[in-house]
Amino acid sequence: MAEFKLIPTDQIVVPERLRAVEEEHALAIAQSIVQHGLINPITVRSTPAAKGGNWTLVAGAHRLRAFELNGEPEIEAIVVDGDKDEAQLIEVTENLFRNDLSVMDRAVFVQTYRDVWERKYGKVEPGRRSNSVNLTELIACDADVNAFAQHVADRMGISRSAIERLNRIAQNLHPMLRTQLRGTPTADNQSMLLKLAKEGPKRQQQIAAALKKEPDLSKVLEAAKEPPLEVSEADKQRAVRVDLDRAWKSADRMTRVLFVFDMLVEAGVADELRNQVKLAMEKAR
Repeated sequence: MAEFKLIPTDQIVVPERLRAVEEEHALAIAQSIVQHGLINPITVRSTPAAKGGNWTLVAGAHRLRAFELNGEPEIEAIVVDGDKDEAQLIEVTENLFRNDLSVMDRAVFVQTYRDVWERKYGKVEPGRRSNSVNLTELIACDADVNAFAQHVADRMGISRSAIERLNRIAQNLHPMLRTQLRGTPTADNQSMLLKLAKEGPKRQQQIAAALKKEPDLSKVLEAAKEPPLEVSEADKQRAVRVDLDRAWKSADRMTRVLFVFDMLVEAGVADELRNQVKLAMEKAR
């Protein structure tokens, strides 16, 4: 059962987070806390005595950092029971439906939401019914892929197709590239993220490495373009002949006659041919 406690900030262990703490965001929260106080407590879980006996942060990394910036020795926290997976589900649930998440971070949370759920409660499959109270609460007993996606879509206020796009980004965007894009305008540019997600892992790693030296993604992509292949004159002529042969075979008789006549005019022999035809016709009379 959850309970509220005042916990010393220096006793809270912050594990690796899905969403890195942004110092500017923490500073803004710190100023708000000075004016309005802490509106939402952080969430922690107790750490076994064998592992130090401190508290492990579940949700509220920016709020905790804000308290540290303000020099506050204690922070109000909700203490919850649960293992590491349960803690991550709480973290994801709290962050997933926030409006200040970038498209890229939202994609990561959507994917993690399902990954952790499946790891804890079993794979989400069509036709499988819930055998968990928690699952019942989340997706109203319809534990199939469509219902799960619809549940997330409903909670976020967006369509299932949008959830599918977020999944493509999360599943195909390389972690190295995500790290370089986080905090940049591209992290909130869904079309560009989908475009990058289509690139292979090696190509994405190359882009990530280039972004360390040049933060402008458009310049990186422009520099990384492969130069156009040079086409020899012989290949050009061969292509012309192929096109000409295809056009000749598809043309009707009159088009072919006009084509030949145009070629004769261009070659400068049409007048001579016309005169010869005229002489032949006079002799035949």
